[in-house]
Amino acid sequence: MSTHPLFTPYLLSRIELKNRVVMSPMTRSRAIGNVPNDLMAEYYAQRAGAGLIVTEGTSPSPNGLGYSRIPGIFSEEQTQGWGKVADAVHHKGGRIFVQIMHTGRVGHPINLPAGAEVIAPSAVGLSGNIWTDSEGNQKYPVPREMNSEDIQKTIREFVHSAENAIRAGLDGVELHGANGYLIDQFLNPAANQRTDQYGGSPANRNRFAIEVAAAVSKAIGPERVGIRISPYGVFNDLGSFEGLEEQYEELAKELGKLKLAYVHIVDHSSMGAPKPNASTVQKIRTAYKSGNPAGAYILSGGYDVTRADADLEAHAGDLIGFGRHFIANPDLVDRLKNGLPLTSPDEGTFYTPGEKGYTDYAYAAR
Repeated sequence: MSTHPLFTPYLLSRIELKNRVVMSPMTRSRAIGNVPNDLMAEYYAQRAGAGLIVTEGTSPSPNGLGYSRIPGIFSEEQTQGWGKVADAVHHKGGRIFVQIMHTGRVGHPINLPAGAEVIAPSAVGLSGNIWTDSEGNQKYPVPREMNSEDIQKTIREFVHSAENAIRAGLDGVELHGANGYLIDQFLNPAANQRTDQYGGSPANRNRFAIEVAAAVSKAIGPERVGIRISPYGVFNDLGSFEGLEEQYEELAKELGKLKLAYVHIVDHSSMGAPKPNASTVQKIRTAYKSGNPAGAYILSGGYDVTRADADLEAHAGDLIGFGRHFIANPDLVDRLKNGLPLTSPDEGTFYTPGEKGYTDYAYAAR
C-alpha cells in the first residue's frame, strides 16, 4: 500500500472515497443544447480514478446558462443526461458531485434560451467580451438587478436542481460560490451594491450564499452538499476588498453550522492570480471546522504529490483538488502514484465542441 497520504481512502460524510484526489470542476463546453450527453459520460468515466469528481459548472436555471454549451440540471432531459454520467462514473468505481453554477452577470442573452435574462445582485456590468456561437464575441450586457422575488425564485432553483442531481444518481452537489459567478457576486462589494438585506454589510452580502446552502442542505441532506469559494479571486472583474478576511471567516463559521460535507477553496496563483493570504485560508478552515469538525476542507492550486502529502500530513486540508492535469491525463491518479510523466493539455480545445482534446487523450503506457 502507498505510504503517500494522497492515495489513502477518505470518508467524506458517509461517502467512501478511494483516495484524497479531487478532480476540480472545469468548464469544457461540450453540452450541445445544454444537455449532458454520451461524450460527457465517457469523459468523466475516463477520470473515475479520482477519489471524487466535481463536474463542470452546471446551471440551475435558464437564466444561469451564461456561456455557450454549458449543461443545466433543471429539465427532465438534463437530469436524465446526468444520470448517464453518474452511471458511467459509478461503473468505474468513482464518486461524483455536480457543481451547480448560476453565472449571474457573466452571460449574454444570445447564450440564453428564449425568455431567460441576465440577472445579478446589482446592475453592474462586466468589462470585455463573451463568446457566443452564433455571433462571435459580444460585449457583456448590464444585468438586471434582482428583486426580492428573483432572489427567492433563484434559491428555489438551486434546490430543485440539487434534488434533480440526487434523482439522477449523482453523489452530491457543489455550490459554486467562487470565480465571480452569482453567489460570489453577492459576496463581493464590487458586484453587490445593494442596500437591502442582501447587501451593504458583510453579513448581508453573505446572506444569499448561506440561504442557498441552507435550503439545499435541507432538501438533500448537508452530507451531500459542498461549496467552493475563492477569496482574493480576480476572475470576472472581482478582487480583494477591505474586510475580506473577516467576512469569509464569518461565512465559513455559518457554513460549518450547516454541517456541509466540505468547503473547497480556490487558489489560482499557479495561473497568475493573486495567492490567497495564508492567514485567510487557515481562518476559513478553523471557522468552518469549529461547527463541523468532521467536515472536509479541500485545497487546490498547482499541487504535486510532494506538496499534497505535506499539506495532508500537516492537517492543512483533507482532500486535494487537481484541475488542468486531469484534462490531458485521464489516468492522472495512476500517473501520480507511479511517478509517470504527465501529458500537457491543448489549450486550443479546452472549450471546443467534440471529442478532440476531450476524450482522445491517451492513458500512460505501462
